Amino acid sequence: MAIQFEGHIFHLTTAHTLYQMGVDAFGILHHLWYGEKTDCSMCYLYDYPDVGFSGNPYDAGKLRTYSMDTLPLEYAAVGNGDYRVAAAAAVHADGSCALDLRYESYKIYDGKYAIPGLPAVYAEDAQAQTLEICLRDEYSGLRVILRYGVLEAVDVITRSVVFENGGSEAVTLKRAHSVCLALHDGAWDWMHFHGRHTMERQMERRALFHGIQQIESTRGTSSHQQNPALILCEQDCTETSGLCIGAALMYSGSFQAQIEVDQLGQARMVMGIHPEQFSWNLEVGERFYTPEVILSCSTQGLGRLSQQFHSVIRNHVCRGDYKLSARPILINNWEATYFDFNEEKILSIAKQASELDIDLMVLDDGWFGKRDDDCSGLGDWTVNEQKLKGGLGALVEKINALGMRFGLWFEPEMVSEDSDLYRAHPDWALRIPGRDPVRSRYQLVLDLSREEVREYLYESMSKLLRENHIEYVKWDMNRSICDWYSAALAPERQAELPHRYVLGLYELLERLTGEFPHVLFEGCSGGGGRFDAGMLYYCPQIWCSDDTDAHERTFIQYGTSFFYPVSTVGSHVSAVPNHQTGRMTAIGTRGTVAMAGSFGYELDLNLLSEEEKQTVAEQVKKYRELQPLIYDGAYFRLSDPYTDGMAAWAFVAEDQSRALVQGVIYRAASNTLRRRLRLRGLDAKAHYHINGGEQTYTGSALMAGGVLLPKIAGDDVAFELYIERV
Repeated sequence: MAIQFEGHIFHLTTAHTLYQMGVDAFGILHHLWYGEKTDCSMCYLYDYPDVGFSGNPYDAGKLRTYSMDTLPLEYAAVGNGDYRVAAAAAVHADGSCALDLRYESYKIYDGKYAIPGLPAVYAEDAQAQTLEICLRDEYSGLRVILRYGVLEAVDVITRSVVFENGGSEAVTLKRAHSVCLALHDGAWDWMHFHGRHTMERQMERRALFHGIQQIESTRGTSSHQQNPALILCEQDCTETSGLCIGAALMYSGSFQAQIEVDQLGQARMVMGIHPEQFSWNLEVGERFYTPEVILSCSTQGLGRLSQQFHSVIRNHVCRGDYKLSARPILINNWEATYFDFNEEKILSIAKQASELDIDLMVLDDGWFGKRDDDCSGLGDWTVNEQKLKGGLGALVEKINALGMRFGLWFEPEMVSEDSDLYRAHPDWALRIPGRDPVRSRYQLVLDLSREEVREYLYESMSKLLRENHIEYVKWDMNRSICDWYSAALAPERQAELPHRYVLGLYELLERLTGEFPHVLFEGCSGGGGRFDAGMLYYCPQIWCSDDTDAHERTFIQYGTSFFYPVSTVGSHVSAVPNHQTGRMTAIGTRGTVAMAGSFGYELDLNLLSEEEKQTVAEQVKKYRELQPLIYDGAYFRLSDPYTDGMAAWAFVAEDQSRALVQGVIYRAASNTLRRRLRLRGLDAKAHYHINGGEQTYTGSALMAGGVLLPKIAGDDVAFELYIERV
């Protein structure tokens, strides 16, 4: 059994780890352990002194060593004498705001819980067990149900919380985080993934300090600036050894994660919906469900932790026809034409792509309404027949006749003020009465909390998908959200809007992806501004970044790899000079970097030389052959691009029979030894060839001694090694 309750101790066991909680004599649920298996109750580690200015519960009597302010609480709330960062806060009908959560009951059952209206990890009954622990505030009757999904084989434990108003009066939730995790000391590092538009998920590692450190987004999306995922690791943890714990929030809206090292040197982490933009009126008998956090723990370093997240996301988050299957190699016209195109230009690009054996032609922004720039047209999802003279259907038929599939770009959540939709329904946009709105990219945001808005978008998009042979949708979202106000919500419920928006987005995505399972939906938000596990539940790949520069992409894809599998990473070869940086990079390097993802092109193929076209044809053939290894193989980071002067990574087959090693050396140097690169994941006792050569090497030699990389001339030079067992 993955979950057991013995002697007031809950044991949650995965293949390699143990998560442990205990209920004490006062009904307080303590967190005891998350780490390697110990076959022992870990409560012996907790021995607390009488700490000045740390109060004691009334029912503890004269037991002054017992304080909520020092205990490792499993789920911490505001107002009960615990002054550290809290996971829950509520305001009661009388205006008070204390929550005293005591243990009431538990339930264990086979299978994995689901969350109404929210994405969640899923599993067959034989693959998971669920634990529900009910805590109750006696004063208000509010129940807090902690839910744990244990996927034993993949070393994953999920966390979600249900707030249930079992009292006689309404309660207003002010903070409803999904996880609270206690660590027995604060001598840890933490890793987070910051960035900006065109430079997302830059890994940063720092030692925890006394006080609060946090990551957050208040932008209405998970954001380019901070990804809703973090890692806590022991200070000697490396890629190959040491204890580390990862947490990824399955939520695409504003979020917060806080870590506090307290007065006794203990650490606590909380994560969930950002409280600054959250309030929820919970009527008698109603329930509120928090989004899910995926937790995983590795005792064998960061590389193993990443592989565990890759496994759970590919197998238990992504869904639909493209969950595990090969993805089409695509050509997107955006950087080739921007808004300046017509049917002839698109067909010209598609014809050349077809000759190079590319699978899919994607028509990006500008095909609809009055849309010659980004100042107008959003919301009017009707075909612009001045650009596409025969209509969309005729274009699709011509591209299909070339042997190619067809894909289409949408930005459903947005509206231009210069649009028929906005002129007809100005109240459908998020806009505060009496105030001028904040524009971003000359667009406003539609109120997806409203059913009529979602219905309009569903009808507009589904009509196009039904009437045309569209096999791919790029779902874009190109601004952060402010001006939070819905014309359909009462004043006292306006603070519910940011979460209601996300629920509306998920409802629309669920409806469309369910009705059109053959369509590959790719998520996008100016590239990687909404790259999170919540979106991956609906879109099995996400455009990784609007920065297509191969050099910078190595850093972006490095940070992305800590949580997200390669199959989810949209990555394209683009033109040079690069449109974002002006950098000149060889087409071979651009291809190597883009192959570490869902591969494609974003340029006008007609402008390439014959030699470059031949390279494209070779890249397409190679990627099609290697895609099963790239997607299904174990992923290894072989270098740190921030310190090693190169980016290197590998994909190793499950049976260790072959591996693909790729990388980019950033800068050439004179009079130096050749670089050595130590491989990982091979069979130590097996013998391997490299790139079909006659010489053989043992797996142990390639992992302990490494391989010699070629000498390079110039900067940003790619290398590739194909390792095959003899």
